[in-house]
Amino acid sequence: MWISRIFILPIIFVLSVIPYSFANIIGPAANLYVGNKVISPDGFNRSAVLAGSTSSKLTFPGPVIIGTKGSTFRINVIDQLTDTTMLRSTSIHWHGLFQRRSNWADGVVGVTQCPIAPGDSFVYQFSATDQAGTFWYHSHYSTQYCDGLRGVMVVQDPLDPHKSKYQVDDESTIITLADWYHIPAPSLLRVPAPDATLINGKGRYAGGPTSELAIIRVQQHVRYRFRLVSLSCNPNYVFSIDGHTMQIIEVDGNNVEPVNVDSIQIYAGQRYSFVLEANQTIGNYWVRAQPNAGTLGFDGGINSAILRYIGAPDVDPNTTQTPSTIPLLETSLHPLINAGAPGGANPPDMAINLVIGQNSTTFRATINGVSFQPPVVPVLLQIMSGAMSPEALLPPGSVYVLPPNKVIEVSVPGGSVGSPHSMHLHGHAFDVVRSAGSSTYNYVNPVRRDVVAAGFAGDNITIRFRTDNPGPWIFHCHNDWHLEAGMAVVFAEDVATVHDENVPHAWESLCPTYNALPPEEL
Repeated sequence: MWISRIFILPIIFVLSVIPYSFANIIGPAANLYVGNKVISPDGFNRSAVLAGSTSSKLTFPGPVIIGTKGSTFRINVIDQLTDTTMLRSTSIHWHGLFQRRSNWADGVVGVTQCPIAPGDSFVYQFSATDQAGTFWYHSHYSTQYCDGLRGVMVVQDPLDPHKSKYQVDDESTIITLADWYHIPAPSLLRVPAPDATLINGKGRYAGGPTSELAIIRVQQHVRYRFRLVSLSCNPNYVFSIDGHTMQIIEVDGNNVEPVNVDSIQIYAGQRYSFVLEANQTIGNYWVRAQPNAGTLGFDGGINSAILRYIGAPDVDPNTTQTPSTIPLLETSLHPLINAGAPGGANPPDMAINLVIGQNSTTFRATINGVSFQPPVVPVLLQIMSGAMSPEALLPPGSVYVLPPNKVIEVSVPGGSVGSPHSMHLHGHAFDVVRSAGSSTYNYVNPVRRDVVAAGFAGDNITIRFRTDNPGPWIFHCHNDWHLEAGMAVVFAEDVATVHDENVPHAWESLCPTYNALPPEEL
């Protein structure tokens, strides 16, 4: 039977360092089951691809995976997918974790691995070396995460420099934003409009039933660290809470100097931690996430959740939205420590301009005229097998070889079809020396993050990073429909070191196992 190939990981919980209670939480060593289940988060029943701590506890979002700074994560992903209307193989990417010395565990099909076959399992092992903050995980196999395979990761820092600013930081202060579709992803065309916005896995759709909304509970006069995570496949959201301001303290796993705002535009894949003081009258307040795609507005409770003070009645809020007067500006964000872009204001060692376009015949997305197609042989395996040059590496024209220990500057002009694109680099956090909406270059204290919006016509976002992490790292639009259409390149960093990388035997077995599958199990 297929179950015989599955390895079950013994779990050891370390309670002393984790302030989270046992709700839907696992890690840093855990089994993560991936399976199908019919759910109705917005009142519409559909089968989904979900993750769970056991095969009977599949949820959307998946369980929160937690650890502490320096933790070694050992996540055994067990593929029990059976629904042939969706992809049955899988992979998991650990978004924002650098994967130093573990590029093989980055989870990108066609770049660092072949998919995990149904009935099989695979252990991802990696360390959160010198990293803490808010991260997330999702399938990196075609558009599978749009069908539900997404969840949050939190890496706690016992020496958090912002600790004095808040009193509560636990699973109840995680806020996820996600788009939801009523039709399975493989049956959708190009860039579909979402049917609903889900906040913490609950929402309503236009014309649908009055489904339960997510309730975020607070105690008056208490300060909370909320971790806002965009699990989006497509939209960006403008997030706000009626009657409250937010003090941002972390961006994509990087501490920042505190910034007070009353709204946050958050793009696919981005994360923000903010401190909220529950300083208003006891009552109910609308939490709003206005998308830029799908049904707009808040009629009937769509695109909404509820902030409920303890002691308030269990009723929908009657609060009204006021115009934002202090919206988040990316240029207002500055690192708390080690500020300054690599190389300062000096010219970079290598400058790369990436122009996003669209093939007028196939309508596929392109970068510098080339549409990315995941190769059958992952880029990592190609390098380990001896391919070292851009000419030798597949897919042709999509792999950029980067030398080690150099300053790389990447610019992406805005305004292409489907803008604004949410660009994510694996393996690094980068300094955004020029942000969308700004013509100023800041090399002194630009925000450091791993997802940046490319903006509109006239923009030319510019990022810098140092090639200090060997491996093939994908750089792509985090609108998953755009990635599926080819909006990606691969930066093959320090290929000589990558050539000698040690990988687990189980990793070497992924491709032969997957390549032997019949079409219905892909």
